[in-house]
Amino acid sequence: MANQTIQLNDELHAYLLASSLREPEILGQLRQETAKLDMSIMQIAPEQGQFMSMLMKLTGAKRAIEIGVFTGYSTLCMAMPMPAEGKIIACDINREWTEIAQHYWQKAGQAGKIELHLAPAMQTLASLLEDKQANSFDFAFIDADKPNYCNYYETCLQLVRPGGLIAIDNVLWGGSVIDGDDESEDTVAIRQLNALLHDDERVDISMVPIGDGLTLARLK
Repeated sequence: MANQTIQLNDELHAYLLASSLREPEILGQLRQETAKLDMSIMQIAPEQGQFMSMLMKLTGAKRAIEIGVFTGYSTLCMAMPMPAEGKIIACDINREWTEIAQHYWQKAGQAGKIELHLAPAMQTLASLLEDKQANSFDFAFIDADKPNYCNYYETCLQLVRPGGLIAIDNVLWGGSVIDGDDESEDTVAIRQLNALLHDDERVDISMVPIGDGLTLARLK
């Protein structure tokens, strides 16, 4: 029994992966290629990817938004459990990273489900609203530039249907959220989002200590 979330050291984390991770080979290949990049730390942990795949299955998601693609690992984790007619609107601005993503989406047979928009995400989200796609998405994943987190969240609230789910990454930010000396723009933005979510009666929330912290917000 425990009344507090258990702390994971390296050995226990390795046991968690050995005992529960069922990573498809294509995802493992993508993770290995991404590990060669200078910014490889931006990729979500494989156990988080598996958790997100589970969320997609539980919600029966057929339409999703991803804000922040990087090399496409999280995109694939969401796309693979979706039905053939599923669609992910994937938002990013980096052509180099998303070229890697597109290669693996194609290799995994999932490219037809993914619509990549290489433009500022707020621009893409605004176009979806202008196209009368409000309340039409089942799932949204936010994992991009932190100063825009509150803007992304508020816009996703308009795009995701009641009963749909918004997942927001990096909400613990390596522990910096509780570092009183850290007043960097990214850290302050995440604190602001966390405070907003805590008091937002439009959603049910749960902050999950997986990866760098993942908050789930279900629209009422």
